[in-house]
Amino acid sequence: MNTRSIPSIDWDSLGFDVVETRSMYYTTCKINEKWSGGGLIPYGTIELSPAAGVLNYGQGVFEGTKAFRTGRNRVILFRPEMNARRMGLSTRRLCIPEMEEDFFLYAVKETVQDNLDYIPPQGKGSLYIRPIVWGTGPALGVKPANEYTFMVFVSPVGSYFKGGLKVLNLVLTEKYHRAAPKGIGNAKAIGNYSASLLPLTKAKESGFDDVIFLHSSNEKMVDEVSSANLFALKGNVLKTPRLGGSILPGVTRDSVIRIADEIMNLDVQETDLAGKE
Repeated sequence: MNTRSIPSIDWDSLGFDVVETRSMYYTTCKINEKWSGGGLIPYGTIELSPAAGVLNYGQGVFEGTKAFRTGRNRVILFRPEMNARRMGLSTRRLCIPEMEEDFFLYAVKETVQDNLDYIPPQGKGSLYIRPIVWGTGPALGVKPANEYTFMVFVSPVGSYFKGGLKVLNLVLTEKYHRAAPKGIGNAKAIGNYSASLLPLTKAKESGFDDVIFLHSSNEKMVDEVSSANLFALKGNVLKTPRLGGSILPGVTRDSVIRIADEIMNLDVQETDLAGKE
């Protein structure tokens, strides 16, 4: 792959934004075929038909995981097999050809390996990994596209929230819903996030970090925030909304539940979580 030297990066000033890296993984697949082949290409723009299914009907899903550098200069990935599994759930829901987990993991590891020098030093951030599958074939009528594109790109990042890890100031909205039961809230579909942009923007304009959404069929219960699952800790009891049709099965959510239960010996309850809690 291209061996050009990387630009100077101020590791102490990383935010959560795109930093162009050396390469990305790229491959395509017809609707009735299996994912295979492809490889690394230089990071850059790609061409899309104006009739692409993803542009006209939102037929696209994505994942997000990270690679970290340890104190011994080893590079580790954070549970990417769970992202591979969830990608399968999301693609099935949006009629996108399902990808074998091994192929997903191979593409992720190849991309990370070719961009190792973009991984921040320990404690300075991480390498964000973004796998995407889009319906890129033309589709004028409402139907699944006839061709799909799978890409993996990476970017060094700092904290997602401005100012780093801190106590977040959240606001609960009763005016907007993020997703509906029996909809696509439990898939990592691109449309779920565009639906949250207006309430999130209004929340930030009012000085909040993020917005808590209520369950669309029972507005006494919370769902999740715009970009993460939600937990409530009181004493020794840790509660989180139960998974259903509208809540994304988060990798961090699963990790928190396991650590809280197996290491911290908390009473973890996956249940309905009232807004007043």
